[in-house]
Amino acid sequence: MAPRVSVIVPAYNSENTIGRCLSAIEAQDYPKRLFEMIVVDDGSRDGTAEIIKQHGVKYFWQTNKGPATARNKGVEKATGEIILFTDADCVPEKNWIREMVRPFENKEVVAVKGAYRTGQKEIVARFCQIEFEERFEMLKKAASIDMIDTYSAGFRKEVFDKMGGFDTSFPVANNEDTELSYRMSAKGFKMVFNPNAIVSHLNHPASIKRYARIKFWRGYWRMVVYKKFPDKMLKDTYTPQTLKFQTLLSLIAACTVPVALFIKPWGGLLLVAALVLFFLTTLPFLKIALFRDPLIALFAPALLYLRAVSIGSGALWGTIKR
Repeated sequence: MAPRVSVIVPAYNSENTIGRCLSAIEAQDYPKRLFEMIVVDDGSRDGTAEIIKQHGVKYFWQTNKGPATARNKGVEKATGEIILFTDADCVPEKNWIREMVRPFENKEVVAVKGAYRTGQKEIVARFCQIEFEERFEMLKKAASIDMIDTYSAGFRKEVFDKMGGFDTSFPVANNEDTELSYRMSAKGFKMVFNPNAIVSHLNHPASIKRYARIKFWRGYWRMVVYKKFPDKMLKDTYTPQTLKFQTLLSLIAACTVPVALFIKPWGGLLLVAALVLFFLTTLPFLKIALFRDPLIALFAPALLYLRAVSIGSGALWGTIKR
């Protein structure tokens, strides 16, 4: 017997995307009597509520408290033994619920992570997709993972409740899912990746400015998580080790620029050495880009450097601030 499922979507000012998201969930090939749709409106001030009410969902409203609180509220109202999360700017493929539920046939599995795709044409958005593809290749090799992203996430409700849900001290959609994942990993729970459970993301960052801002705050909030789980700073199943080296080398290169101006020739040689080492760390990413989207390989070194500087700056600010 297929399990009963609750699909939970937090929404905040999502009038441009929430309709496509809910229509895709309604069209799932999973038995209709076995799943419910729950939307928690996180205090939207646009037409989100009106669009949601056009669909067959359980609708709940709260003052703006962030997606962690909204998801927890959705789980409180859920009746399914399996709870699934996706975001208001995601469009699940027709077999998404079925694929998300399938790994739970193994009684040891308590959480499942699906995959992202995008149809966006912008260079930065396509670069973001290759970032995910790099991580997906890592996850495919892991018997158990330690990261469940909420854009396509599934949990046994009983375990989710025992873990206390998402930490509501995270006020924005940033690393609250990482924190819960690390807590579950510390308990030894088996979490798995299913690359066939796919949602299309409508909102990969398409501009350099937005991309850099997102990565800055990724670095900031990740340091908040690392303070609780310092062992994950060294290695996890989701973060490429090359990213950590790139972050360090980019900061070294940035700090070496004034040295290169005043201490010649050694400062310049040090700067060149840091940049050469940085480029060497990008080769695994370039290999994936050449296979998946060759045009992106041309822009990848510069965008990877931007990523490293943004994450590194955010991490430094997070360390100082916290």
